Amino acid sequence: MPTLIGAAMIAAAILLSTLINAIGNRYVGFESPTEESAWLVDRLTGQVYKCHAPQPGRASCEAEIPTGSVGDRQKRKAEPGP
Repeated sequence: MPTLIGAAMIAAAILLSTLINAIGNRYVGFESPTEESAWLVDRLTGQVYKCHAPQPGRASCEAEIPTGSVGDRQKRKAEPGP
């Protein structure tokens, strides 16, 4: 019985640390070619925001509806072997 209690405590600690890590690293930012704007992605909900800061200080962010996919590439045709 003590083994099961210990296993349950370890499992609860792992789940709690995963939850805290997910909430702490919720947003991922991507820079755009211009220094005035950047993209912010909410990893929890999947929302994409375009943030604009023409001057140093706080940025204003607006929700965007993403179309397409990141890293859209053309598929190469398989080359015949020798």
